[in-house]
Amino acid sequence: MLRWGLVPSWADDPEIGSRMINARSETPPEKPSFRSAFRRRRCLIPADGFYEWKRENGDKQPYCFRMQDGRPFAGLWESWEKGDGTLRTCTILTTRANSVLEGVHDRMPVILPSDSYNAWLDPDPDREELGELTVPYPGDDLEIYPVSRFVNSPRNNDERCIEPAA
Repeated sequence: MLRWGLVPSWADDPEIGSRMINARSETPPEKPSFRSAFRRRRCLIPADGFYEWKRENGDKQPYCFRMQDGRPFAGLWESWEKGDGTLRTCTILTTRANSVLEGVHDRMPVILPSDSYNAWLDPDPDREELGELTVPYPGDDLEIYPVSRFVNSPRNNDERCIEPAA
């Protein structure tokens, strides 16, 4: 199991992970926080959907984006060792929004098709090929609908998070 929020191996404090839940897919090869993980520790993060918020009438309305066929997100992981323990953490790569998301948000997770899993996980990758995998998912099978603000709290983790808003 990995904790969401990447903590680089060189970090002094694991709290840095709370600011690294996502990584822009255009920058990991150069950014010190993600460079090593991008080279050696790519992963698949199982998911069947995600949330984004849209500003509407002065408020932020959460939307659920669900995939009929759950597909993994492209991720990076790290091990952080201090004292007597090891903390394994991860981040989700994001890319520009596809046509389904454009009206809600300008970014989305990198969603990988099944024929690209091996290339993504290859320990000796072609960097150009990795870049080609981080494009927006077409989205033909994405279902989008508003959900309750119940989803706004990370403490809430049950079926009410995916129920359509009234």
